[in-house]
Amino acid sequence: MDPLSAISEELAEIDGQITDIFRALSNGFQKLEKIKDSNRQSRQLEELTDKMRDCKRLIKEFDREVKNIERVNDPDTSRMLNEKKQTMIKELNSYVALKKQYASNLENKKIDLFDGPAEEYGEQNVLLASSMTNQQLIDNGNQMMDETDQAIERSKKVVHETINVGTETAAALKAQTEQMSRIVNELDSIHFSIKKATKLVKEIGRQVATDRCIMGLLVLVVIGVIAIIIVKLVHPNNKDIRDIPGLAPPAMTRKLLWNPN
Repeated sequence: MDPLSAISEELAEIDGQITDIFRALSNGFQKLEKIKDSNRQSRQLEELTDKMRDCKRLIKEFDREVKNIERVNDPDTSRMLNEKKQTMIKELNSYVALKKQYASNLENKKIDLFDGPAEEYGEQNVLLASSMTNQQLIDNGNQMMDETDQAIERSKKVVHETINVGTETAAALKAQTEQMSRIVNELDSIHFSIKKATKLVKEIGRQVATDRCIMGLLVLVVIGVIAIIIVKLVHPNNKDIRDIPGLAPPAMTRKLLWNPN
């Protein structure tokens, strides 16, 4: 029985996946040594790089699970798990270094290929094509056309998404412009209403002031009339006080022309 299974089923499962990836990496690099075509070597390196990424992700999951169960493990178990993790990391780093070496060699080949004379480059392509069968040439051409079609579809998708984003942006800007226009119109209406209200308040103020002046004058007139009436009643024989129009003078005392006595 796997000792990791006794500790954690998840750790055992992750360890099995990492072991499978290491086996695939070993077989992949052995296969890479036998490949002479640079294009096939590049594709093989890309596949191996993807496997190494998966392996790195699984090692992180392994480390995370080890930390989760660390509090329930004894020191010997924790030390064994840490050593297991370090072994995985060292093995992955060895494959990473091997991948870098192959990538560097492949890049040097490409540089030598393109730095050479054009005629020599053409001759190499002719030799490469002549060494391929008709079916291989057809397959290679179909693969190149498929890759071109995929690139075109991706470009169309990007253009379509860009057009959609531009359309949505234009619609949003149009809606915001209309909203701003409505706000400006409402502000103009409010400003006009405020000016009209201010004018009405001033007119009402002037009317109130005029009414107050008229009321004051009427009060003074009434007071004056009352004062004259009082004075006239108190001093009816005072000639300096003119009679008030409409007010009859006080009755004079009658004198009898004949007094029998």
